Amino acid sequence: MAAADGQAKNREIEPDAVWQRSGDGTGAVEVAFLASGNIGLRSAAEPDGPVLIFTPGEWRAFVLGAADGEFARPGA
Repeated sequence: MAAADGQAKNREIEPDAVWQRSGDGTGAVEVAFLASGNIGLRSAAEPDGPVLIFTPGEWRAFVLGAADGEFARPGA
């Protein structure tokens, strides 16, 4: 449990983080796998805007939920 606590507390973006773009269209996002083991997610349209930071467990849950349609708009 101590490792999970350490990952949750270290939610900073390293200045040399490498961001990978998900696509070219409107709504594209960028993802960075951080040295801390956490994952950063930001809007490609606003690279200086807010960043979501996920622990590895949170990232797995997010990706699985997205793949399962958990975040689909109603009626889409």
